[in-house]
Amino acid sequence: MNYELRIIPECPNSAPALALFRRALAAEGANEDVRVVELTNDEQAESLGFHGSPSFIAEGRDLFPSPASPALACRVYRTPGGLAGLPSQEDLQAAIHSTLSTA
Repeated sequence: MNYELRIIPECPNSAPALALFRRALAAEGANEDVRVVELTNDEQAESLGFHGSPSFIAEGRDLFPSPASPALACRVYRTPGGLAGLPSQEDLQAAIHSTLSTA
């Protein structure tokens, strides 16, 4: 399976998101590497359906689908503690697990 972390330049959550993605994948037994893709313009955001940085992608699909319009922006996630720049590890693992079980 192909995994990507899509980010924008200077996103403060890029490094923590990559570490989180790797931990969640390992916890789910998916030891594939994560490709980091940096988006720098609106055309890329539109063509990839990018809904903010960081975005966690499996097989080209956003693990946290969003109804928002594509944009080069920061992204927030609902967590048990409120809105945050990263999803909880549990939510990310659940999204990965769901993708693995349908693959």
